[in-house]
Amino acid sequence: MKSKINYVSRSRRNFVRNTGCAALGGTTFLSTLLNLKSLGASSIFNSAVAGGEYKALVCLLFSGGNDSYNMLIPTDPNEYADYAASRSNLAIPAVDIIDINANNTGSRTFGLHPSLPKTAALFNSGKMSFVSNVGSLIQPTTKSEFYNGTVPVPLGLYSHADQIMHWQTGIPHDRVATGWGGKMADMLQACNTNTNISMCLSMSGTNVWQTGNTTTEFAMHPTQGAVSIYGDNDDWLANTVRKEALDNILDANYSDLFMNGYKNIIKTSRIGGQQLQAAIEMAPVFNEPFVGDNLSQSLNMVANAISAQSTLGMNRQIFFIEYGGWDMHDTLINQQSGKLSEVDNALHSFNAAMEQLGISDNVTTFGISEFGRTLSSNGDGSDHGWGGNVFAMGGAVNGSSIFGDFPLLDLGNDIEVGGGVFIPTTSADEYFAEIAMWFGVPDSDLTTLFPNLGNFYSVGSGNPIGFLTL
Repeated sequence: MKSKINYVSRSRRNFVRNTGCAALGGTTFLSTLLNLKSLGASSIFNSAVAGGEYKALVCLLFSGGNDSYNMLIPTDPNEYADYAASRSNLAIPAVDIIDINANNTGSRTFGLHPSLPKTAALFNSGKMSFVSNVGSLIQPTTKSEFYNGTVPVPLGLYSHADQIMHWQTGIPHDRVATGWGGKMADMLQACNTNTNISMCLSMSGTNVWQTGNTTTEFAMHPTQGAVSIYGDNDDWLANTVRKEALDNILDANYSDLFMNGYKNIIKTSRIGGQQLQAAIEMAPVFNEPFVGDNLSQSLNMVANAISAQSTLGMNRQIFFIEYGGWDMHDTLINQQSGKLSEVDNALHSFNAAMEQLGISDNVTTFGISEFGRTLSSNGDGSDHGWGGNVFAMGGAVNGSSIFGDFPLLDLGNDIEVGGGVFIPTTSADEYFAEIAMWFGVPDSDLTTLFPNLGNFYSVGSGNPIGFLTL
């Protein structure tokens, strides 16, 4: 079924119920509308960014907590010995690790998990870098301060629900419903000339990261694209009562301001969805095929939408993919091998697609996960941790580098607080801020997005970390 995306707020359900959804087939119509999101109409955009070059962000959330010290691994004999002793039965054998050539680590050497050969090639060719031991922090924290409780730590530390929210909101000291991706879209919305389509496109439905004060995501299907109200675009239903009833609802004027505003949102989103679907159907065939798993198909759809950015009048785009299954308390070795293989294929194909489009310098893909995991084994897996490693990929990335402070992986060191849990030495705020700066957020707005940023970085002093070319 050819389809499209729309927006709607759950708080507006009564309008749907009271305007004929039963006549349209209530279950189908209502269930579709509940996935629609309202289009942000206003913007606090800084005009200095308008008219600049196209840029896109692609956020990959590895939900569940990625065991990232098995993704990026020290290979120096002494450091590997510490790693192997701490990880015990979770350690990757040294002979299986794929060496990478980091250009900024001095005599320290590193490698990647054996399921990441294409990722290693991306790193070695300067198209990817890692940022090490990143995590949510309110202020810099030492081991003694943590034990003594003399500094604030993120709410719900080690909790999936809280930590996954903190990485999406950039506000670890509070529980809020808006994300820094959505708030960036609020600030930069005037970059885009098409007001029918949100800057934020999600391959994973509703999410906190893309929810701003006026902007919400436009949810797409990884293979079908823009998802429609049932029957809206099907030729064989074009003249049916269902289609006519939908047209009547959207063409009517209502005396109730709320109902009329809600109708206008649905009508606008319907138009935007049709525009988006038509544009992505014109996407080129990519030379490097995407395989059939959900992550690859999601990135394929992102590539399709990026290929249509000029047609759609989009100068800024923000994409979100949630890739779950990383909460590996059991059978970690086997599970992680399969998951990282999917990541390897997907990133390789997506990078090739961006290069084919000639736009790789303008697209930054980056990973997040709610926390790293314990270095210590629980017998067959690892448990919830804190600091971990993340990656960034694209032409603007200062590639073949490992940024931040990769810790020595011996248990009992000065940042290990029990069970192989490491206090982050780079704050997630610094990581996020550098991405936001590259995307065009002015320095003056960084602390609006990340209120704790000043605890780690002097705003206006250059790159917080250095992994992106600003």
